[in-house]
Amino acid sequence: MEKLKYWLWISKIKNLGSITIQKLLKKYGSPDKIYNLTKEELLEVVGEKIAKEILDLKYKENLESELIYLKRNNIELISIMDSRYPKKLQEIYDKPICLYVKGNVEILNSFSIAIIGCRNNTEYGEQMARKIVQDLVQKNVVTVSGLARGIDSIAHKATVEKSGKTIAVIGSGLDNLYPKENIKLARDIIENGGAIITEYPIGTKPEKMNFPARNRIISGISNGIVVVEAKKKSGTMITVDFALEQGREVFCVPGNVNSKNSEGTNELIKEGASIVTKVQDILQEFY
Repeated sequence: MEKLKYWLWISKIKNLGSITIQKLLKKYGSPDKIYNLTKEELLEVVGEKIAKEILDLKYKENLESELIYLKRNNIELISIMDSRYPKKLQEIYDKPICLYVKGNVEILNSFSIAIIGCRNNTEYGEQMARKIVQDLVQKNVVTVSGLARGIDSIAHKATVEKSGKTIAVIGSGLDNLYPKENIKLARDIIENGGAIITEYPIGTKPEKMNFPARNRIISGISNGIVVVEAKKKSGTMITVDFALEQGREVFCVPGNVNSKNSEGTNELIKEGASIVTKVQDILQEFY
C-alpha cells in the first residue's frame, strides 16, 4: 500500500510525460526516491518548469484517501514495475507508467485484437464489426476498443452478447466514464470477465486531448487492430499511426467507395494494410 502511494502520486502530476518519468526512474530507481528529491536533484534530469510541477504540494494531498477509494471500488493500480503489467505495452516507447484497472487483470496479457472505427458508423459497419467480433470470441480471442460511441460500443456489446471478454481503454478517470450512456455497458464488460483500463487517475475528466493518447494504449495492448470504418482524418487513423509505429498488424474491412466512412480504410488497403472479410484473414497472420 505504501509503495502504491508513490505510483499514485507520480501518475497525478500534469505535464509529466511517460518518457520523462522513465528517465527519472532510470536515474533514481523508484517513485518514492523521486518523491523526496530536491529541486537541484530534479534539475539533473528535467527542466525548471517540470521540476516546479513535480514539487507542487497539491499532488501530495489526499493520497491516502485516494488509495482507500481505489480499494473500496475494486480498482487496481498497476505500475510498469508490477509483474501484472501488460507485456505488450512494455514494448512501446511511451508506455503508460501506471494503469488503473477495474475488472479482470489477467486478460491484459491475453492474445487480443482491437476493433476500431467511426463513431457515426453505417449499418454495414455495424454488421461487419459484429461478424468479426463474434467469430473472434468463438476462437477465445479478447477484443479491445475505446468505449466510444459507434464501432467501439458495437465491438464491446457484440463481445459481451457472445459471453466473450473485452478490454475497454478510456480517456478519463474510472470515476468519469464517457460517454455516460455506456456506464451499463462498462458494468456488463466487467461482469463478463473483461476490464476497463485507463492511465488517468481518479478525478480526470474526459478531456479532448486525452483521447489521442488513449489510442496508443488501444493499439499497444493488442496484437493487431481491425479498422472497420474510418474517415480520412479521424481518431481511428491516429490509432492506426500508433499501431504502425508499434509494429502491430493492421487489418481493414473494405468499404463502399462512395462512403466517407470508408475513405480511410480503402486508402489504408491501397497502402498495404491487410484486407479482412472473415476472421481467418486475421488469425492466419498469428497462427
